[in-house]
Amino acid sequence: MQPLAEELRSEVEAAQLRLRAIDEGAASADRGAGKWVAKEILGHLIDSAANNHQRFVRAPLADPFVWPGYAQNGWVAAHGYRDRRWAELVDLWTALNRHLACVIESVPASALPIRCRIGDDEPVTLEWLMRDYLRHLRHHLAQILPPRA
Repeated sequence: MQPLAEELRSEVEAAQLRLRAIDEGAASADRGAGKWVAKEILGHLIDSAANNHQRFVRAPLADPFVWPGYAQNGWVAAHGYRDRRWAELVDLWTALNRHLACVIESVPASALPIRCRIGDDEPVTLEWLMRDYLRHLRHHLAQILPPRA
């Protein structure tokens, strides 16, 4: 999974530079009723990295792998991301994803087809989960960062 790990590293390195350019006020700016502010979106990505770290490490040790889903709104609220410093969140998100890239590249090819059931979702393979993680990360970064010109 070396290519996927490199894609993740590349995405994180490019995004963290752009994230650092966002000031505290913009990171806390209201995006509308019921929508997370940028701090909460990045916090959600921190929670996603933490949850997926457990999945990517544990799944190769079990087939099938069964793991609970997580209540994303509850996690974001529990961590109080809206009131945290933006720079702290960017640093944490960056470090967790660099760590996750190392985990992804160390997963043996023989583990990629392991069946994984997360919460009530239909089973997917470990490889699908890892690829979906990067898709999910890109989706939420697009909510924070303006499109590149």
